Amino acid sequence: MLNFTFKNQTEILFGKGQVSEIASRLPIDANVLLLYGGGSIKKNGVYDQVTDALKNTRFVEFAGVEPNPTFETLMKAVNVVREEKVNFILAVGGGSVIDGAKFIAAAHNFEGDAWDILTKKAAFENPLPVGAVLTLPATGSESNGNSVVTKKATSQKRAFGSPTLQPVFAVLDPVYTFSLPTRQVSNGVVDAFVHVIEQYLTYSVNAPLQDRFAESILQTLISEGPKALAEPENYDVRANVMWSATMALNGLIGAGVPQDWSTHMIGHELTALYNMDHAQTLAVVLPALMYVQQDKKKDKILQLGERVFGIVDGNDGSRIDRTIKAVQDFFEQMGVSTRLSGYGLDEEAVDAAVANLEKNGLTALGEHGDINLEKAREILRLAV
Repeated sequence: MLNFTFKNQTEILFGKGQVSEIASRLPIDANVLLLYGGGSIKKNGVYDQVTDALKNTRFVEFAGVEPNPTFETLMKAVNVVREEKVNFILAVGGGSVIDGAKFIAAAHNFEGDAWDILTKKAAFENPLPVGAVLTLPATGSESNGNSVVTKKATSQKRAFGSPTLQPVFAVLDPVYTFSLPTRQVSNGVVDAFVHVIEQYLTYSVNAPLQDRFAESILQTLISEGPKALAEPENYDVRANVMWSATMALNGLIGAGVPQDWSTHMIGHELTALYNMDHAQTLAVVLPALMYVQQDKKKDKILQLGERVFGIVDGNDGSRIDRTIKAVQDFFEQMGVSTRLSGYGLDEEAVDAAVANLEKNGLTALGEHGDINLEKAREILRLAV
């Protein structure tokens, strides 16, 4: 097992009605930015519950954070924070809103071009504290310090992170997910699944506990994901999906093990260029990447097949092929296409994505740093 440091500061408030606990978790002098997306929280009642919880707290609202939050929109929110002297950000929504809150928290007192935080890893000081009310389980952003932001002007999607940006609390009420559109439920399950894979499907460092944690999350998502589509108001199913998505990326299963993240980095370029849903890009890239990288990932692919999908018969080559097919079949079962052609894209998209990888300096991806531009092109071509 590799050396690691693990600390998760986020207090999880899980279950029905936990939104009522928000006020007790805020600073006494809280001046809150209530950050949310396109307004769905006003249709499903979440907005009313949150504002009721804030009835004795000063707050200002900022709406309109997009799926794949944009730098341009978030900088408008930064200006609101500065003008209103906000000292706490409450993000209500899915991973995009929470990611946006983290960027705002980091950029509120940054001097210069705040895009440098993402592209140049520029240091920032005294970020604002962030809280979250999760409405879409997917990214795990509610209990980690990671953020991904898109700049429309340059078609770039870049990530950054810091433990100082991790939410101090997160409300996870499965009831808030009952009204989610099918597409968002499907995307959330696929996103969480791939988060686990990025930390699991690398090479062994004798960390059996992390492996078993990861496998249990994958098995839960495979079992509960289709049920979430079929039974949208099954509280237990939605609770299991929500908790799995949080556990997939709160630092626990990635502690002390090598991590990949090349599927995400390649997928980000497809989102930046074609506005594909994040999970759609992951479903396209991962199976092809597993095939191209199977020599480096052989042992873990075989382990995934045996422990998660029950694939034990046949030679290694057959088991690897069937395991990759099982991953594809699961994504398709969740209603997420695993081919670029399924989104109307072809070889031109391959060339454009590879060009963006080169522009962004992403030329040595993966746990071994061996996914260069040529190999990335091979992966994307296989995914057409």
